[in-house]
Amino acid sequence: MSESTSVVLVTGMSGAGRSTATRALEDLGWFVVDNLPPTLITEVVEYVEAGNGANKVAVVADVRGGKLFDQLSASLETVRKAGHDLRIVFLDATNDVLVRRYESSRRPHPLQKDDNILAAVERERGLLGDLRSESDLVIDTSNLNVHDLRRAVEDAFGDDEVFALHATVMSFGFKYGIPVDADMVADMRFLPNPHWDPALRSHSGLDSDVNDFVLGFPEALKFLDTYSQLVGLVEDGYLREGKRFVTIALGCTGGKHRSVAMSENLAARLVKKGVEVSVVHRDLGRE
Repeated sequence: MSESTSVVLVTGMSGAGRSTATRALEDLGWFVVDNLPPTLITEVVEYVEAGNGANKVAVVADVRGGKLFDQLSASLETVRKAGHDLRIVFLDATNDVLVRRYESSRRPHPLQKDDNILAAVERERGLLGDLRSESDLVIDTSNLNVHDLRRAVEDAFGDDEVFALHATVMSFGFKYGIPVDADMVADMRFLPNPHWDPALRSHSGLDSDVNDFVLGFPEALKFLDTYSQLVGLVEDGYLREGKRFVTIALGCTGGKHRSVAMSENLAARLVKKGVEVSVVHRDLGRE
């Protein structure tokens, strides 16, 4: 196993935001394993790296592991001795906040048994006291919403590449339905339809003659300039709210000519603006 493997242990108080933190790590490219018995940490890191080539592994271990949690310290020492970069992230919150969160979720605390929620929280805090003191990063989520917590994780573990917007530009045909996963939808039917030109009918928007036909109308170029600016306008807001993946759908009647050509050209403009782009032509080839 490579010595460059980074391992993050995500732990802390139940109800303090571990799920949000691990989702943020997943979006940052970390391979996340939840509710892992501590004795298996080293084996899982080796397995993940061998099978997936991953060098960033996050594991979640907490009091849900029961008596197995007592073996965590020894397992972490094994990871360190293996030469890996181990960091511990501890999610915390005040007792009253944790109690309110559990009351609102109407779920039992994992240590609650026959006690009330506060007694369970206090018992858990006692069990985790030493681990908290050994943590590399303690995040108090008492006054954080999910977006604030995500940004805290991104600040600690993100890089410039991860913070870029990832866009899928999708062409589609309205007669086959609007893509249900689209975040932004635009209608290309305001442009003349190459379908009515016999010389272009059998070609698609990927062909140069159709592309030239579509872009030959000034409004097509104006749309591309304006819409790429619109994506730039919402990009910062998307990233601020933790949304790094956006689907932009451009539609025409059948998804063969106008939407295909315009999607290709919009994608090219977005790439020049620093957006990571993939292009999908959903209905190209359908009759």
